[in-house]
Amino acid sequence: MPHAGPERAAATSAPQDFASARASPAAADRARAPGAGPAARQDGGRPAPAVRDPFLDNAKYLTILCVGVGHFLEPLSHGSRSTEALYFAIYAFHMPAFILISGYLSRSYTGTRNQVVRLIAGVALPYLMIQFCYTLFMRWAADDPDREFAFNKPGFALWFLVALFLWRLTTPLWKNLRHPLAVSLVVAVAASMTPSMGEDFSLMRMFQFLPFFVLGLLLRPEHFSFLGHRAVRAAALPILLCALVVAYWAVPRMDPAWFGRTRSVDEFGVPTWAGVVMFVALFGAGLLMSACFLAWVPRRRTWFTALGAGTLYAYLLHIFLVKSSREFDWYEPEWLQQPLSRVLVVLLACAVMTVLCTPVVRRAFRYLVEPRAGWLFVRVEGK
Repeated sequence: MPHAGPERAAATSAPQDFASARASPAAADRARAPGAGPAARQDGGRPAPAVRDPFLDNAKYLTILCVGVGHFLEPLSHGSRSTEALYFAIYAFHMPAFILISGYLSRSYTGTRNQVVRLIAGVALPYLMIQFCYTLFMRWAADDPDREFAFNKPGFALWFLVALFLWRLTTPLWKNLRHPLAVSLVVAVAASMTPSMGEDFSLMRMFQFLPFFVLGLLLRPEHFSFLGHRAVRAAALPILLCALVVAYWAVPRMDPAWFGRTRSVDEFGVPTWAGVVMFVALFGAGLLMSACFLAWVPRRRTWFTALGAGTLYAYLLHIFLVKSSREFDWYEPEWLQQPLSRVLVVLLACAVMTVLCTPVVRRAFRYLVEPRAGWLFVRVEGK
C-alpha cells in the first residue's frame, strides 16, 4: 500500500475537539515523567501513541448523554412541570459544558498548516456532508421534495460545527487579548441586542455561546483538579438540587427559548436591560452547573472512558433519530405520557447515545464523520 503522506495522515486522523481528548498538559507531563522520557517509543521505533486524559473522555461521554436526554425528552416536557424542570436544568448547562471542554481542547491552536488541515477535514467537511444528508433526509421524512440545500442555515444541532469552526479560527485572537473573557461577554451581549442578525450560520447562537469557548481557552489542568477536591464535590450536589428546585419554579414563568440563544432580546418582548440581566444570569448558571457537573466526572479510567472518543459520532448521528421521532410521531402513544415512561425515555436516550459512541458505529460512519481529505491540500516537501 502506498504511503498516505502527511496531508492524508493528518486529515484522516483529524480528531475533532469533543470527539477526541488528546492528553491534557498535566497528562502529557505525566507521560514525560522520569522513566518514560520525552521521546518514548514503541518497540518498532515509532513514537508511542499520545496519552489520553481519561477525565476529558469521561466528561465528553457524560455530556453527550445529557445532550441526547435533552433532545429526546423535549417532546414529553410539555404538560409535565417536573419533566420540563428537568429539561430546563439540562439545557442550562449541557451545551455550556460541551463548549467549555471544546475551548479547553483548542488551547494549542495557533493556525499552523497541520492544524488548519485538521480543522477543515475534521469540522468543515463533516458539516457539509452531514448538512447535505440532513437535507435529503428531511425531504423524505417531512415529505418536502423542494427543500433547498441551505448550507448557510445549519440543520437541527448542526450549528455547533459551524460555531466550532469559527471559534477555532479566532482562537489566536482571543489568546492575544488582555481580557478575552470580558471582551467575549461584550460581544455576546451585543449580539443578543441585534435582532437583524438573522439565521445565517446560526451567528446569534454562536456569539451568545462564545464566552464559554473563550473561558475554556483560559482554563488550565489545575482548574479541573480543583473541581475534584472533596469539599467542591460535596458542595456540588446540593447546588445541583437547588438548580432543579429553581428550574421547577421557573417553568411557568420563563420561556425555554432563552436556553437556545437563538433569539434577540427584542424577540422575547422584554426591555433591553432585562435581557442583559437574563443573559448574565444564564451565563452564571451555566458556568456554575457545568462546574458542579464536572466535579463529579470520574478522574480515572472507567468502562465508558473509551466511548469519549466517539462523541462526535453520537452528536451528529442522533440528529436523524431525533428528527425521525418528531416527523413520524413516536411520542403519540398515550402510555408515553406516564411518569415511568419518561424514565424509560431517559434510559433509552442514554443507551442510544452510548451505542452511537461505540467503535462499531465509528467504523461504519467514519467516511462521513472523519472523511479522508488529503486530496484537498497541496503536498509540502519535507513534511
